[in-house]
Amino acid sequence: MSIVVLGLNHRTAPVEVRERVVFDATHLPEALHNLCARPGVQEGLIVSTCNRTEMYCVVEGGNASLADWLEGYHQTGHDLGDNCYEMHGPAAVQHAFAVASGLDSLILGEPQILGQLKDAYRAAHEAGTAGPLLNRLFQATFAVAKRVRTETRVGASAVSVASAAVQMARRIFAGFEQHTALLIGAGEMIELTGRHLHAQGLRRMIIANRSINRAQDLALEFKASAITLDALDEHLQAADIVISSTASPTPIVTLAATRAAITARRRKPIFMLDIAVPRDIEPAVGELEDVYLYTIDDLRQVVDDNLKARQDEAQEAHQLIEGEVGRFMSALRTLDAAPIIRDLRARADQTKAQTLEQARRMIAAGKHDEALEFLANTLTNRLLHAPSRALRLAAEQGDAELIDAAHKLYGLDDTEH
Repeated sequence: MSIVVLGLNHRTAPVEVRERVVFDATHLPEALHNLCARPGVQEGLIVSTCNRTEMYCVVEGGNASLADWLEGYHQTGHDLGDNCYEMHGPAAVQHAFAVASGLDSLILGEPQILGQLKDAYRAAHEAGTAGPLLNRLFQATFAVAKRVRTETRVGASAVSVASAAVQMARRIFAGFEQHTALLIGAGEMIELTGRHLHAQGLRRMIIANRSINRAQDLALEFKASAITLDALDEHLQAADIVISSTASPTPIVTLAATRAAITARRRKPIFMLDIAVPRDIEPAVGELEDVYLYTIDDLRQVVDDNLKARQDEAQEAHQLIEGEVGRFMSALRTLDAAPIIRDLRARADQTKAQTLEQARRMIAAGKHDEALEFLANTLTNRLLHAPSRALRLAAEQGDAELIDAAHKLYGLDDTEH
């Protein structure tokens, strides 16, 4: 069996492809069971975020065709072959460690992905699709991520997607004091974005969310207004900045509503950033004059600046991960030997029990000295009988490889070989 990772991310697929293969939390258990019903797939875990969709599987045999499953499950009508990457064995383990450590993220060193991986592991564990090997992999993954964060500076003052979004908005507006932001959603990303905008001096904010209670809770922190998504269209005209991050499967900011808002604003520009996958804002909105629409993929320049500043720290983290991959693979190889070690010990114990019982009968008959000699000689002969016979046959057949293996196995000196 082998650990296999198949996925696509912000480097290999644009947002219009990534949004086709998103797994929402509600249907994730069903998807996990469907994945593990595929021939050859013994265990499965799915990670689905705005920047990546990945499947971590334990596969028996080499023809699980995970890309075909991904295309078929989502009925993409699109060949994902050019957008996907697939890794096996040590490369898959190294990828898991790098992802959890923030080294494969859009924003180098960002911490959110670790929480998302833990959520994915929890979902697979609850669905019963994370077995012994994936359990072992992800426990090691979380431990490695902790080491990277405590022993390197790759995550120190890391630029988050939220702060990058605010930096991008600054390219449109010199200052935020006189402007209004409409934040759509109430998850972690919107909460972080709100904090960054508030710290930059923005004083008027509207939080829109499907749950008004959650919107109100978040609005209290920023002294903002709270509305439901049903009231979105009528408040859109008040917004100079619109940043959206929800889990909606369909766009919630429409072309018609945005066109009406621009008219009502008398063509005052609106900065829009859609950091959701699938996208929250209809792509056609970007064709309107006076609307500056960006997606999460457009944060690239901010990301590149961050990446250049963190190359040294990232290199140190990669070296740490390489060592951990070696240790993990050695531990797996030890697991491979465990069954034969158990069998070997069971057979030895059986031989010991039989020989000891015979020796006890001899003692009971008063043959104490003979019993000790019988016990030592018989136990030695019985334990060495099978390997001695195999070695004689190997010598007859010229099987030098088996003879060398026996030499290493029994720790014999070269002079005695």
